[in-house]
Amino acid sequence: MDKSILTMTEQFVRNELGEDATGHDWFHIERVRRNALYICKTENKGDAFIIEMAALLHDISDEKLNESAEQGDEKLSAFLKSVDMAEEIKHHIKSIIDSISFKGGRIMELESTEAKIVQDADRLDAIGAIGIARAFAYGGKKGQQIFDPGLIFREKMTTEEYRKGKSTSINHFYEKLLKLKDLMNTETAKLMAEERHHTMELFLEQFYKEWNGQA
Repeated sequence: MDKSILTMTEQFVRNELGEDATGHDWFHIERVRRNALYICKTENKGDAFIIEMAALLHDISDEKLNESAEQGDEKLSAFLKSVDMAEEIKHHIKSIIDSISFKGGRIMELESTEAKIVQDADRLDAIGAIGIARAFAYGGKKGQQIFDPGLIFREKMTTEEYRKGKSTSINHFYEKLLKLKDLMNTETAKLMAEERHHTMELFLEQFYKEWNGQA
């Protein structure tokens, strides 16, 4: 039963996000799934089926990928309603998805091990070499500049400011990506984040050298 539900969910997500150009495509989903299952196995914690389902569906309701937050929530709810699972499991999956987003740095107390693992897996894909590529893909799609030295990094933001405020792709490193290493929940993710974080630091160091004509 679980395998058929996962197969159906994969197809649904592929149809919805397959070739998204903002860094939230099927390949992102697949990387998050693999990371989540790896963390689950390494930590020997959490329900693997719930983790895998939440990882697959975690971007379906994302406001920035839908016309509105309400539309995204309706899409996710409608899919879960169509799946033959216990209501308790559906509620758990949806609560994970509703709670793990960064949204300007908001800090929410996660209620379950599964939520912590899926959040870590998603955040790992936002940093490192993949994270760098995704940051510029999203910035370009959103019409942001690569960098503007006159635009100050935003330390604190509301969800609305995070979504719609003026920023650049380089600013995004300081407003979100460089913060993620210290926000990991599991020991496994903390270890995985170290090298990825260092990769971003090296990239920024080289970026500024080239920006200033020193390399």
